[in-house]
This record gives sequence, C-alpha cells and structure tokens, in this order.
Amino acid sequence: MMKKIGIIGYGWLGERLASSLSGKYVLATTTTTESKVNQLNNKGIHAVMASFPDYQLAEPLSQWEEVKNMDVLIITIPVSEKSCCVSSLYNRIQNLSTFIGDFKGQMFLMSSTGVYPDLPQDFTEEDIPLEKISGERMLRNKYPQLNILRLGGLMGDNRLLKNYNVSNLDHAVNHIHYADISRIISEMIEKETQSKLYNVTAPIHPAKSQVINAQKNIEDDEVFEGKGKKVLSSKLVSELDYVFQYPDPRMFHL
Repeated sequence: MMKKIGIIGYGWLGERLASSLSGKYVLATTTTTESKVNQLNNKGIHAVMASFPDYQLAEPLSQWEEVKNMDVLIITIPVSEKSCCVSSLYNRIQNLSTFIGDFKGQMFLMSSTGVYPDLPQDFTEEDIPLEKISGERMLRNKYPQLNILRLGGLMGDNRLLKNYNVSNLDHAVNHIHYADISRIISEMIEKETQSKLYNVTAPIHPAKSQVINAQKNIEDDEVFEGKGKKVLSSKLVSELDYVFQYPDPRMFHL
C-alpha cells in the first residue's frame, strides 16, 4: 500500500516536494487559487483550495476531507513571528488546526534557520529550543508528534544566489538544495521519525562571494572562512545517518 501524503501549501517548495515524492506516494495538496487546483487535479495530484489567514474567520474552516486517509502531513506555509505578530500567528495556527483536525499521523513543519540571531557563531538546535519560538511551540503543543525542520535558504533550479541583490559578500551562507529537503523527508518517512527538531542546511558554508563566483563561472582561488552565523546540521547527519546530495552550495547550479 502506498502511503498517502498531504502537502499544505503548494508554493515553490511544495511543488518541488510533490514532484520528488510523487510515484512513491499518493499525494494531495492545498493551494490558494482555483486555476492551480484544476492544473494539479489534471496532473493527478488531488488539490483543494485553502488559505490560512492570520485573523479569526467568521465561519471556521471546514476540515480537509482527505485528511482522515493520510499517513503524513507536510506543512510548508510560514508560521514564524517574522510574518506576523503573536496574536495573528495564533489565529493562523488555529485556522490550520481546524483544517487538519486531530491528525495523528506523521507530521512535518518547514520552519526556518531565521529563528537564530544574526551573530557570528555556530548554531545548533540546542541554542534556540523550540519552546522559544512561538509558531513551533504552538504547533508542537497541539501535535506532539510534529517534526520541525529549520530550513536554510532554499536554493536550486531558478533560485541561485547570483540572481539576487546580495550584501555582506564575505559572510557564510546557510543554504539548502530542495532535493536534499525531499530526501531527508523521505528518509524520515521510511524511518517513521517523530517529534524531532533538525537544522537542515548544507554542511559546507562558503562565503556568498564564493557561491556567486561559482555560479558565474568565475575562477576563485581565494580560500577564506566566511564570516557571520553558521547554522549546523550535524544533529540531523548523526541521527539519520544522512549523506547530502548537495553538500556544497557552490555546486547547486550544476
């Protein structure tokens, strides 16, 4: 029997997760536009329209029909303070919880390494426990089985550093290729991992200038340690025995 997976939020990452997980799993997803719903249903991905505003709805959302048949839920919509203040965050999480109900299966939240302060040091999960991050804490309180993945800057395909206006070129990057996120989730699904908190960043942290030079095919023999914060994924590597497909952000474009 193929496991059934629900992806909440079919954005840039949701779309890439869906395409790498399809074939191995039966997929259903939420999206915010009618046209996307039709497109996805034509592709064989069961889609419904849903959004999770950060205010109290006059009519509460009805529960997602599909959710009772699902084994796994992946939440890719933002639930961080950066996107709103705590009361709005509370409303957004209430709306999300009404939609997925009392889900008991395996769950993943795509969080962000943005929870770590911008300080020139190495950070592990212990430095900022989830209890200190409102969105992570509220969801884990409702769903104790929730795995929280703190993702570095999402890269791959059209998302390359050279396409952005970048400052602090001598600072280290905390990037992750979307293909590794998919593989990490797949491995955790196979191992039925629960209640984990992992940083998900490529283990090599070159300076931004080095990544941009590599993407522009500019020779760069300068060897130096990038400054600034580095978010380490060593816990994930040791607990899951994980080997990155893209360990070096200088190679993400190849």
